[in-house]
Amino acid sequence: MELLKELCECSGVPGQEARLREIVRREMDAVADEMRVDALGNLIVLKRATKRRSPKKLMVAAHMDEIGFVVSNIDERGLLRLVPMGGHDPRNMVAQRVTVCGTRRDLTGLLYPGIKPPHIQTDADRGKALQVSDFVVDLYMPASRVKREVEVGAMVTLQRDFTEIGKGVSCKAMDDRLSVYVMIRAMQKAESFGFDTYAVATTQEEVGLRGATVSAFGVEPDVGVALDITLAADIPGVPEHEYVTKLGEGAAIKLMDSSAISHPGLVAHLKALAKQRKIKYQMEILPRGGTDAGGIQRIRAGVPVVTLSVPTRYVHTSIELADRGDIEAAVKLLTAFIEEGQKADLTMV
Repeated sequence: MELLKELCECSGVPGQEARLREIVRREMDAVADEMRVDALGNLIVLKRATKRRSPKKLMVAAHMDEIGFVVSNIDERGLLRLVPMGGHDPRNMVAQRVTVCGTRRDLTGLLYPGIKPPHIQTDADRGKALQVSDFVVDLYMPASRVKREVEVGAMVTLQRDFTEIGKGVSCKAMDDRLSVYVMIRAMQKAESFGFDTYAVATTQEEVGLRGATVSAFGVEPDVGVALDITLAADIPGVPEHEYVTKLGEGAAIKLMDSSAISHPGLVAHLKALAKQRKIKYQMEILPRGGTDAGGIQRIRAGVPVVTLSVPTRYVHTSIELADRGDIEAAVKLLTAFIEEGQKADLTMV
């Protein structure tokens, strides 16, 4: 799990994914027949099909970016004001350590809203709902020094150490470094390639599937598989019918979300592969949210797509939690599809 730890602890908000790109480049170097970076920073890794004439193209997409912030202002006290990148719930932002990526080095700061301490709050203060705009980052440095070391536009990410908890692993940015890990491991483990396989580490997913859309336009795939985490809402306070998925029940084959409806032939083939290879899986419908599949399917004349998900608790927080068995199931199922996905029936009836 050292690679997953490195990926999760690395900083990379939408539009500033360079650090992640270099990790993926390093890991994919021994696998790739070709590698290139496009205009939006997507890393596109091509592995040619094994002994096949006129193979179809498979695009596998996993996004590198994480939710975070960029610095929008540095005030006279040296406090940093922020603009959010991606979806944040202010209740999950209180009293967090953050990494501020400065001009010369990374700095540790404290993320806290501009509110009174509980001891001096009035009833009106306590009833106020927090907004993302209430938060500042305190570096506890003179303002002059802060302004020398931090620029407007600097990225700010939540700061958490990767840790193993029971049967699972937890960190910030499991969304979607977990899927980048799955993609890398499956490409490394595949014993044959049924397609010309384009493994794409995409950018700017959290702000609108931008990297997947432009990279798919360039690749022109015949089939698309998006990799992402999905909600495992199997926690107190959530009715069972709203769990979406459960931890420990295997990789999730997505039927639909608000960005894409999976191709029935690809869903059926993934289910068949899982049964043949005795890989644990579960089915998923996500009422709100989307993945890179939504960007891939809309390019040119359209692309049949499916999403393979890793169930995750506490999504878009600093303590996202996934089951090690579910991660391994996702690696095995993606490996199987890379090897045999070309057999899927893509006719529409």
